[in-house]
Amino acid sequence: MSVRTPFSDLPAQSQAGILCNTRHFQDFAALECGFPRGTFGHSATAEYLRKFCGIDSRREFETNETAREKLAVLRTEYDAWRGVIPKPRDYHP
Repeated sequence: MSVRTPFSDLPAQSQAGILCNTRHFQDFAALECGFPRGTFGHSATAEYLRKFCGIDSRREFETNETAREKLAVLRTEYDAWRGVIPKPRDYHP
């Protein structure tokens, strides 16, 4: 019997690869870029993720803490978009 590793425990480069192959995340990326759902495949989604995280390759997640932090922010925005977590409220002092 194999034990499945929780998504959040996977290395950042693995998380990024899985997300880019997920149709729902592809739709999220397309909408974030101003395109309709269904217009982004793996390549366009990977490009969006790399630009968002400020990297040229997923390998950079191994050594770039800022990129890993940006991926965590992106995952939070995606989770809020799909309703898994509540959207944060805007704070207006």
